[in-house]
Amino acid sequence: MKNSAKKMTFLLFGLVLLLAACGGGNEKTTESTDNSGTGTTEEAESFKVGITQIVEHPSLDAATEGFKAALEEAGLNVEFVEENAQNDQSMNTTIAQNLVNEGVDLIFANSTPSAQAVKGATSDIPIIFTSVTDAVGAELIDSMEAPGGNVTGTVDLHPDTIANTVAFLKDELGAKKVGTVYNTGEQNSVAQIEQVKSLLEEAGLEIEEAAVSTSAEVKQATESLIGKVDSLYIITDNTVVSALESVIEVASANQLPLMVGELDSVERGGLGAYGFEYYDIGYEAGEMAVKILNGEATPSEIPSAYPANLKLLINKGAADNLGLEISESWNAEVYE
Repeated sequence: MKNSAKKMTFLLFGLVLLLAACGGGNEKTTESTDNSGTGTTEEAESFKVGITQIVEHPSLDAATEGFKAALEEAGLNVEFVEENAQNDQSMNTTIAQNLVNEGVDLIFANSTPSAQAVKGATSDIPIIFTSVTDAVGAELIDSMEAPGGNVTGTVDLHPDTIANTVAFLKDELGAKKVGTVYNTGEQNSVAQIEQVKSLLEEAGLEIEEAAVSTSAEVKQATESLIGKVDSLYIITDNTVVSALESVIEVASANQLPLMVGELDSVERGGLGAYGFEYYDIGYEAGEMAVKILNGEATPSEIPSAYPANLKLLINKGAADNLGLEISESWNAEVYE
């Protein structure tokens, strides 16, 4: 009898321990004791956000900084998984798949190729893009107002940018034949060049094109335009902008005015640009991400946005090199 009672006691004790263990389960704890020991505080939800950028250059880098700042300023607990393809399309695709496999909560795609790669890799994970020129033409969204699907973001081409630049080339610089260098493999560049060609033709100007596929080809391509053109216009082509110093060197040596597509490129030595701060469009993309991560909206419910605050920035050093006086009528900001 005594042995049986002992056995029963051990069995009951073991059952109590088992039930206690099962009661812990795998549920996520949402409360924890605070440091004062006087109560409990809710544990902040954490997120894993993937960042994919096609190449390093100041404009794209600034957009990524703006995106991250928006999430951090919103007070979100975020772990960033940041990747850069260094303009390698194969790596770009691999990065997209790796971020999906990582199980991130949201992907920030900085550039058209980056956004296209991640869209091809997932239809479930929310995607926010920036530094995309033609989001509809790149088949990332259905329309700016109603993106549809799991993708939305901010584009990097203000509707007036190219038209204003063409007018400046003709009316203020007296251009007649404009040279350009771009990567025919970048959808965003092809879309811009088509618009540039159309507007130049309307203005009675000619265009001379030089195509590249890598940044190593940029200098030679620019040199091939010498003697054929009286000015240069470099759009927001990722391949060319990543090697912009090569273009600036050739333009400066041959006294050719160089209009560019972004303000950062003016600071690097381009003569001028109608543009905006890439940090700002990255920040606005980050604000979209905050809404999605907080469960306030889905990508399909957030309209894609154009950049605001378009302005003309002129590089004084480049203007001086050309013997060009900066006119008050330009209403330009001057970078010195």
